Amino acid sequence: MQVAIYGRELPNEYTADTFALLEELSKSNIEVFLYKTLYQQYPEVSSLFPMLRVFNNADDLNNEIDFLISLGGDGTILDTVALVKNRNIPILGVNFGRLGFLTGTSKEAFASVVEDLLNRNYIIDKRTLIHLDANKPLFGDTPFALNDFTITKRDASSMVKVHTFLNGEFINTYYADGLIVATPTGSTGYSMSCNGPIVFPDSSSFVITPIAPHHLNTRPIIVPDDNVISFEIESRSEDFLCTLDARREIVDKSIHLAVRKEAFKVKLIRFKENSFLSTLRNKLSWGLDKRN
Repeated sequence: MQVAIYGRELPNEYTADTFALLEELSKSNIEVFLYKTLYQQYPEVSSLFPMLRVFNNADDLNNEIDFLISLGGDGTILDTVALVKNRNIPILGVNFGRLGFLTGTSKEAFASVVEDLLNRNYIIDKRTLIHLDANKPLFGDTPFALNDFTITKRDASSMVKVHTFLNGEFINTYYADGLIVATPTGSTGYSMSCNGPIVFPDSSSFVITPIAPHHLNTRPIIVPDDNVISFEIESRSEDFLCTLDARREIVDKSIHLAVRKEAFKVKLIRFKENSFLSTLRNKLSWGLDKRN
């Protein structure tokens, strides 16, 4: 079995946890590919784990990689999705962050996690991605996102007017600080903080959520994900911001934009005890009211 490990530079408090994971993998004779950032942070791993190999980018990930373990929080998983692209490598998130909505396990469970991976005792969730099309190349070779696509005004500039269309039919003009188009996975992210609905991961839909809309009767809307959502932007500024997950670009307001469902999906590993509903209850502290 071959496993890749990805992570940003980790705080020193997680050094022991990282080495504990490497130790568990080593005991099970699993070949490990460690991301260059972590390898540079922990140079001693080369002597402690002589079979360990290093990878620098997505091109170093071959088709024989069984899993990719992401060490961090939800933001690290979003980085991992951009790294994996369409390589069909399942991703397991280990929560080293705070909320960890997308992570499949915690750092306290490494021994049982490795055993479950070896025994294939897990579930793979296939998550829809959102793809951005534009009449000018944007976001290089990763014009897709797991969570959301956003259009927002820059800094303290005036609100933007986002004319929005569904398969060419006019939906609404949003006078707002911006607009979010979230996947079901992203419905528990930025969209939820802007009063968007929570959507089940397998619901085959997108959520259009305005950010601080000027009109109080403007509400989020759920649309089928087999539609194309397109936009025309008006602004007093000459440009605005676009984001795909945590990546952003400054875009001229003359550019036409559209989003649709990506042709491929990403695989997230979860264990049987971690259902979507249990994640909602645990991460959002549902049921802590003493009346329950």
